[in-house]
Amino acid sequence: MNRLIPGLALAVCWLLLLLKGSTLFFAFVLLAGLIIGAYEYGKMALGSGSFFQSVSLTLLTILPLLSVCFSPRLGIHGGLVVSFLLLSFWTLALYKEDFDSYAFFSKCCLGLLWVGFMGAHLLMIRQLPEGNFWLLILTGITAGSDSGAYYSGRAFGRHKLSPLISPNKTIEGAIGGIITGVVVAALLALLLLENVPWGFVLTASVFLGIVGICGDLIESVVKRATGTKDSGTILGGHGGILDRADSILFGAPALYYLLFIFS
Repeated sequence: MNRLIPGLALAVCWLLLLLKGSTLFFAFVLLAGLIIGAYEYGKMALGSGSFFQSVSLTLLTILPLLSVCFSPRLGIHGGLVVSFLLLSFWTLALYKEDFDSYAFFSKCCLGLLWVGFMGAHLLMIRQLPEGNFWLLILTGITAGSDSGAYYSGRAFGRHKLSPLISPNKTIEGAIGGIITGVVVAALLALLLLENVPWGFVLTASVFLGIVGICGDLIESVVKRATGTKDSGTILGGHGGILDRADSILFGAPALYYLLFIFS
């Protein structure tokens, strides 16, 4: 129950946000989510005793999203450049002999890219025509792939996908997850989109399923390197924001640029 109730509540809130919420309200909710996710990442990457550094990294991480909101001309890339430059100055200010500045800089850069830059693409998708529907399709792909991989892996899993990173994941589970994601995406597209570009939906679904698996494995790499079980506890049995959003953070920029190129 500690996983079921938070999971259902999260799904209902996300559905209502995309179907009923305005773009402005979505931006506020996304900002809150990225703040929590960035702080979770800071705790994992920089250590539980680095409160000030985690908060400072969080402030830098949300600059790409704020740039999208308040300076469309500067845009997401301008926000990323500003946050990167500020991080560079911060790293130089901290430099001393007994401080691993390179490791600090590298870890923070991953946070800026993964949580801040990639996460801001969720708002950019929301701003597109039918963007709320495409976000629902993306959510369906990631959630369907996750569930499909779990049950397919339990039923048919024989060959390990990446035993050193995530021993429980199997190739059969990954294939089952991708197929499930495609089916869910097709059903949602049929229900939500006025004119369904079937070739795009089916091809993008396969690609986004693979990207989602990559995102899940990358978070596992971070957890293994930092000795972390869950990124946080805010979602109860589901862990933290990053535990639920690892795949969608990878999928958001992939979907945005696919839509930008092909639609």
